[in-house]
Amino acid sequence: MKIAVINGQNHKGSTYHIGKQVADKLGGEVTEFFLPRDFGDFCVGCTQCFLKSETLCPHYERLKKITEAMDEADVLIFTTPVYVYHCTGSMKAFLDHYGYRWMVHRPEQKMFTKQAVVISTAAGSGTKSANKDMFFWGVPKTYRYGVNVRATNYSGVTDELKKKIDKKTTSIANKVKKNNGKVKAGLKTKGFFFIMRMIQKSGWNEADKNYWAER
Repeated sequence: MKIAVINGQNHKGSTYHIGKQVADKLGGEVTEFFLPRDFGDFCVGCTQCFLKSETLCPHYERLKKITEAMDEADVLIFTTPVYVYHCTGSMKAFLDHYGYRWMVHRPEQKMFTKQAVVISTAAGSGTKSANKDMFFWGVPKTYRYGVNVRATNYSGVTDELKKKIDKKTTSIANKVKKNNGKVKAGLKTKGFFFIMRMIQKSGWNEADKNYWAER
């Protein structure tokens, strides 16, 4: 099992530790990235990825290593602490570069057989909205886990809560392992794909039109 972990921060805080628990319990080959250390560019809004090709993005080469790791992985793990009720700016900037992969444009077929785990932590609240920020790429099974840790670092998390986290991460890891290699696009994904295929017959731009025509 190949696992790609995208951490929405450089430091190894509560969110990192919970994501690492899941990855360790899965026991696969892990490729890990930290944002913004491994990628910190903001989308410049040139629209080249939408209108022509993602390869024309000025940050394409710097992002390529992470893109390839995600495409090759069986499981994607995204972690982010909550910043003002949403994911970190680094995570948002990262996700902005994959807007062309949304179902309304050119979804990547490799995503239709993957599983994803989305993890967020907050000292208070906001995990639900932060988890919603993280991608709509057609991944059939996504497990979302938000934890109000009531601390600013993992050492400050109570032992009682750490036991609950351990139990939850074990449960998530077991579900992922059980479904590994068996995941297929569900009715919701297929339905949305079908709707977009109909809409895209008229074509919003040349790149999208060609993508749907080929499929």
